[in-house]
Amino acid sequence: MKNFTLIALVSLLFSGLVSGQQEKGITGYENWLKPWTEFKPNKVDYGTPTEIISGNITEDTKLYKKHTYLLLGDVYVTDSTTLIIEPGTVIMGDFKTKGALIVSKDSKIIAKGTSTDPIIFTSSNSVKKPGDWGGLFILGDAPISNLSDEASLNHGLIPPATKNISYGGNNQDSDSGILRYVRIEYAGKRTKLYGYFNGLTLAGVGYQTVIDNVMVSFCKGTSFNVLGGNVVLDRLVSYKSSIHDYEFNYGVQCNITNSLAVKSPYVSGSTASKSMNILAYNLKEEIDLSKPQTNIWAENLTLLNVSNDLENDIKVGLVNEAIFIGENTFLSMNKSVVSGFNPAVILDEKIKLNSANLEDIRFTKMYFNNCNGNIFKKGFSNNDDLENWYGSYSFSNVYSKGPDSETFIDSGNSRYPDFRLRINKIIAAND
Repeated sequence: MKNFTLIALVSLLFSGLVSGQQEKGITGYENWLKPWTEFKPNKVDYGTPTEIISGNITEDTKLYKKHTYLLLGDVYVTDSTTLIIEPGTVIMGDFKTKGALIVSKDSKIIAKGTSTDPIIFTSSNSVKKPGDWGGLFILGDAPISNLSDEASLNHGLIPPATKNISYGGNNQDSDSGILRYVRIEYAGKRTKLYGYFNGLTLAGVGYQTVIDNVMVSFCKGTSFNVLGGNVVLDRLVSYKSSIHDYEFNYGVQCNITNSLAVKSPYVSGSTASKSMNILAYNLKEEIDLSKPQTNIWAENLTLLNVSNDLENDIKVGLVNEAIFIGENTFLSMNKSVVSGFNPAVILDEKIKLNSANLEDIRFTKMYFNNCNGNIFKKGFSNNDDLENWYGSYSFSNVYSKGPDSETFIDSGNSRYPDFRLRINKIIAAND
């Protein structure tokens, strides 16, 4: 009986230690990247288009797997219309006209793929490259922090009417539809005045909108750009974007969980590219500071920079910080992994380092690995105050130096890499 009791106590203690070590970064008893993701989309033959989508979609429409669609120019879903896309459907953004799909705020998209039959947005070009086509825009009427309750999406779009690119309102529960098991590849066309399109832009999107299991790969712009709204994001993947992986702005209230960003210093822009870019505004005079400002709750994220020679890539200026935090923003980040950046986090130089401000920027139970420094204020090389604050035992942050092969389960797998954290051969899993 005593032996049984001892074994039970040891087992309980071990299980407690395992659960404590398993929880950081993306999680799951299985690698949830299988089988719907694709890390080499240029090797996939999607066939040739059989149907053309152009102009405005003004009545409920369904796209079918049996067809391959060519998105010709800017296509708007308007007039309270619902666009339904069948699992397994392929939509190609036209290379010549830089096709893009814009779902106006009175309309919906229901793109509900499955893990074995994802919906694909990709390039029509025979040799696919980042920036081959536009991207996907979803607009809603959830609150934004701009001076007006509404704003226009000034990205170089030329809509049939201004209302087709307006976003924002007073409906926190705004429902713009569903994106589930969707891949967006090679988006991010360049515009003369507005820079690059993003892979997926969510503007004023509300709480009832479902966004999960979405992968944006090889985007010339930012993978996920979230402007205002009240949105929940789960199981997102950004892979080798040229600019940011996740950008938040204009008062967005966002929960983002169990999501991944993989950067490459040989793809990303050296001056701008970050895994998370958290802002309150682009121009301060655009926003109303009395409204709720950008507030991000992030849990179980893995932000990884993949480098062949990290030390040299940092030395020549190819690697930036993983996370930039602007003034008047709020971030609570928990149980996440940040690996291979220069440094892990930078706070805007306008943020005063006092207890009130640092209470609004929380890092708890983090795993900082192989970063050239952890948390700094922009323009300051001495970060002793920040190290003392976030290094406090109460935050339970961990600092490590280890190669990717020892840090992650199978990050080098070319088909289905596994970026779950490996600690003492324990697999991250807290489902």
